[in-house]
Amino acid sequence: MDGDVRQYLLHRPPTSAADGDGPRPLLIAFHGRGADAAELRAKTRLERAATARGMLVAFPEGLGHGWGAGTQATKQRPDPALDVRFTEALIKHLVRTERADPGRVYVAGFSNGGSMALRMAAERPALLAGAASVSGQLPTGDAAVEPTGPVPVMVVYGADDPVRPLAGLPSPPPDPEEPILPTRSARDSAAAFAAAGGAGEPVTREEKGYDRTVWRLGKDAHGGDRRTGGTVQLLVVEDAGHTWPGSTVPPPEGFGPVSKALDATDTILDFFTDPGPGR
Repeated sequence: MDGDVRQYLLHRPPTSAADGDGPRPLLIAFHGRGADAAELRAKTRLERAATARGMLVAFPEGLGHGWGAGTQATKQRPDPALDVRFTEALIKHLVRTERADPGRVYVAGFSNGGSMALRMAAERPALLAGAASVSGQLPTGDAAVEPTGPVPVMVVYGADDPVRPLAGLPSPPPDPEEPILPTRSARDSAAAFAAAGGAGEPVTREEKGYDRTVWRLGKDAHGGDRRTGGTVQLLVVEDAGHTWPGSTVPPPEGFGPVSKALDATDTILDFFTDPGPGR
């Protein structure tokens, strides 16, 4: 792809009698910065949860263990649209070779990978049936990413994230290897998708261990034929850091605690199956 050999891990669920050889839903899962596909697979156990739903899961490898989640060209990533094109090509490849259902393609990710998932949802809403980000926000400033159409989105965020604060990182410290992108807050990231989807005012309620804010996508939003009844949701998890809620894999030092009040994997896949009002 564009001169690079791109790799990914693929989970194929066993074929059930009910599904036969029909097309299957597909999830593209982006790892965090400095990590890899195997690390995200272990942390999320997505393939186990996806098996029960007959879902294909692709874990692509980022170039340099990261993703071009923002629109600004840098020395390390002179082509800021490279990973968007790669993701599009990967989806087309899996539709052709694995019978992935083009009407049920989803993206999710953690941290920098979560921001990459949000970029795909923002720039290619018609390609996706849903997107989710854990500990990842929309880039802003010179690298800003703006949602362009309606798509169901879920943002899961730790209230005590010490790496990427809940309130965003508008002025990140310089990084000697790869610039850390400035970001919107988690709420502003979700609200941007709500606005692009013609949503009304949000409703927030307390649930056990987290707060859930829900925006209903508008029926009259441009390009909204496939999105009727969908939502944008923000889940702010108490006593959670820059971590994947429900994971059994210990996070790196300084990333904060892992919440057990929410299983992010099941929550996200349930949202993809039914992106309507939160239960």
